[in-house]
Amino acid sequence: MLQDLVRYYEILAADENSTIPKRGYGTANISFSLNIDDDGNLLNITSCKTVAGKKTVAKLMTVPEPVTGRAGTKVLPDFLFGNSSYVLGFDNKGKPDRAKACFESFRKHNILILRNAQCREADAVIKFLEKWDPEKALDNPAISENIEEIYKGANFIFRYEGKTDVHNVPAVKQAWMEYKNKSSNNPVRQCLVTGKLAPIAILHPDIKGLYKGESAKIKLVSYNKLAFESYNALKKPRQGLNGPVSEYATFAYGTAINALLADESHKIILGDTTVIFWAETTASVYQDMFSLFLDCSQLYSKDNEKKTVRSATAERMVKTVLAKIAQGKTADVEEFYKNAIDRNIRFYVLGMSPNAARISVRFYLKGTFGSFVEKIEKHYEDLAIQKQFDNDMPSVPVWKILGETLSKTSDDKSVSTYLSASLMRAILLGEDYPNSLYQTILLRIRAEQDINYYKASVIKACLLRKARKTGNDVYKEVLTLSLNENSKITAYNLGRLFAVLERVQKDANPDIKSTIRDKYFSSASTTPASTFPTLLALAQHHISKSEYSNYFDRMIGEIMDKLNVDDDPFPKNLSLEEQGIFYLGFYHQRNQFYKGKNSESNQN
Repeated sequence: MLQDLVRYYEILAADENSTIPKRGYGTANISFSLNIDDDGNLLNITSCKTVAGKKTVAKLMTVPEPVTGRAGTKVLPDFLFGNSSYVLGFDNKGKPDRAKACFESFRKHNILILRNAQCREADAVIKFLEKWDPEKALDNPAISENIEEIYKGANFIFRYEGKTDVHNVPAVKQAWMEYKNKSSNNPVRQCLVTGKLAPIAILHPDIKGLYKGESAKIKLVSYNKLAFESYNALKKPRQGLNGPVSEYATFAYGTAINALLADESHKIILGDTTVIFWAETTASVYQDMFSLFLDCSQLYSKDNEKKTVRSATAERMVKTVLAKIAQGKTADVEEFYKNAIDRNIRFYVLGMSPNAARISVRFYLKGTFGSFVEKIEKHYEDLAIQKQFDNDMPSVPVWKILGETLSKTSDDKSVSTYLSASLMRAILLGEDYPNSLYQTILLRIRAEQDINYYKASVIKACLLRKARKTGNDVYKEVLTLSLNENSKITAYNLGRLFAVLERVQKDANPDIKSTIRDKYFSSASTTPASTFPTLLALAQHHISKSEYSNYFDRMIGEIMDKLNVDDDPFPKNLSLEEQGIFYLGFYHQRNQFYKGKNSESNQN
């Protein structure tokens, strides 16, 4: 995985149009710039923030590589950026002596490097650091005007005469890299990632942007106890030597993964799992397509403020595929492969969750882009079923599937980590859907006494994939888009019969608030023999009041003929698989009343 991330970094870094940080640089959220003149005077403070939706947030900027290991009370300054403790020498943390120590460390560190730059921008910062008095900071109008934001932990950069960011000046960048190249005292070992002899990283980079993760403290690789460190740690404790990864490789993989996590349009949140993905290219069309396939709700969103802009090619391709699948047709994107994308390009999918100060890798999948797309297409084909309402999404995104496993009345809206990871593996590798998904959906149907379009899609997909694996296609004839009136499968026809009996009741009592579904749905789907005789008796009473009594009598008779209860009585129990078929029969039949040709307008 680290090798693949390093390779991706090198692909991005080789592109002259890429903004990914080069070696010796990283990213940080910057809120303000300190504008200084030739004499090191603070002219003003300007905002670097950017608009995100309806609010402004700190801007993610490329800066000299941030330090790591600033745990506890350690004072470790960055170069040409930092918070008020380091850059200005004050904060609101109640430890003024520590803030002064931070500033003094920042001042010495930055002046040491900037003296080798020999340019007016560097000289201006040196003069500022030499004359700045933290004791008088709050007397400065520029400081007092922004004090609330400063106290929230805002980060600063230096800007010369309001025009040039000092850390981007060529002479300053050269001085910084000379310092970096001379500063490593780490032991030289063979890097497990690159295979080359190089200085080994003692501390690995912080990973930022993980959902529910501590942005400044979470790591993918970390050793912080003697038991986890090198075999000779008792002699000379050295974090990182147990799994020797070079400074270059740690910078490269950390930069790549942070760039992917910072790209909101190309990551997906499933439960507590953050999913990122990339192709071995700088072209974004692959990520565009993949993100749209996983979250197709973006294609149907009418909220332009929330909709992420993606390439027209990707939107057209995904819409074409999903539209065909929704119509029950086989998707075919060969023309697009010929003209727009390379189906054989390598593609990677990484799912991560926070685990205290470390990251748990939930899954890491790699293959060709074409193979992933084929598996996703098959997933949507398995899900395809007739919609219940016009405003239902034509295709069901992954987050919606997971959402259907949650109780609508519970305050706990957290999705099972195991379930989200297992579902993603099933989709992207073409494996069976997790049994827990099917069973949870059945539980939710029984608890809610109803089945909607999304739950019906999941039931159909789970049963279809299971039938495909086992070769048992006895239920295949009802795992379809819409109603199969000719099927003689008992569980399916029991579901159909229940839908008809409920419709009869509603037709006889248009203002009824509670139907047989509210009382008998669970028992009818699990123990039909003890439930349907009662329901059929009630139906005769309802039919006598119905305007369409002949139509309903005929429909009930046709279904009862298929059930053949004289020779094969109502089953005492239905298995979990049969319960799913029952719910599909109910769903299909109910939809037929509203969408089929046998509407109320022509029931006679």
